[in-house]
Amino acid sequence: MSTPTHHRTVLVTGAARRLGRQIALTLAAGGWQVAVHYRDSLDDAIETVASCASEARASAYFDADFADEAAVRALLPRVVAHFGRVDAVVNSAALFEHDDAQSFGFAHLEKHLRSNTAAPILLAQALHQHVQERAAAGEAQAQGVVVNLLDQKLWNQNPDFFSYTLSKAALEAANTMLAMALAPRVRVVGVAPGLTLTSHLLSDDKFQQLHTLSPLGRSSTPHDVAATVQFALENRSITGTTLLVDGGQHLMKFERDFSLM
Repeated sequence: MSTPTHHRTVLVTGAARRLGRQIALTLAAGGWQVAVHYRDSLDDAIETVASCASEARASAYFDADFADEAAVRALLPRVVAHFGRVDAVVNSAALFEHDDAQSFGFAHLEKHLRSNTAAPILLAQALHQHVQERAAAGEAQAQGVVVNLLDQKLWNQNPDFFSYTLSKAALEAANTMLAMALAPRVRVVGVAPGLTLTSHLLSDDKFQQLHTLSPLGRSSTPHDVAATVQFALENRSITGTTLLVDGGQHLMKFERDFSLM
């Protein structure tokens, strides 16, 4: 008896705007149904859902504050209730607030750990439970995959954004542990971009200048990162490792974060 075909469904966190939005659009174009997570950007989430739907793929938006453990635990079951199943989670949402060794404190670190480390781990845990339940219900080949967005900063450290960097370093370590703990049902893969999008901290000219600081003469684009996420989702031989997508920026030494150079 052949395995029934189904539409693959992915939850992309932080998908209302910026890099998460590009990942959602790329996956929708690749045939995935997309659950668009957002925290406050409802209008942007609605627009992302509409753009995904234009690719003839079902999409819906779901809010959750990643500082709230109960909201995080409820998120994946809400997506399952809407779509019927979830095959993958892409943890793109991240808190990125500045501190350094002098201004570091418990409260600042806790905020980053909740959003950037604990929430992705809980979502991986929830996906694993969901896949196990599908297997117990008779889906012998039930599989899932988690992709965690990391940062080339982890391989090229500087003391800026101290708590953010610690939270991403913890998530990178969790990648390895989760890949071991959740196998064989769920794969866990990291994707680490370089400088990809500008921010209010950089002028357009400064961003373009910094983007060229890599061995390849260009860092990552949103399309580069989204294409790598899609590759990680669909290549069933990859787990417990991180794909750096940064034009080689991690090979160069930067004394400061890009936004403060």
